[in-house]
Amino acid sequence: MPKLKTHKGTKKRFRLSASGKAMHRSAGTSHIASRMSQKRIRKLRGTSTLADAEVKRITRALNGNSY
Repeated sequence: MPKLKTHKGTKKRFRLSASGKAMHRSAGTSHIASRMSQKRIRKLRGTSTLADAEVKRITRALNGNSY
């Protein structure tokens, strides 16, 4: 059997924490922040955890290569 390849798009968007949770950047943070309130911008800062239903799919796509 050939080796499984890492899904590069997933690798750029997600990372696995030490406990195995999938972390991701909040949506809507890249540009056009002037229309948002300062409270909303603060809330979107940093990373958040992904829903448990999606973690298995993301882990398989990363194939053990999380940064």
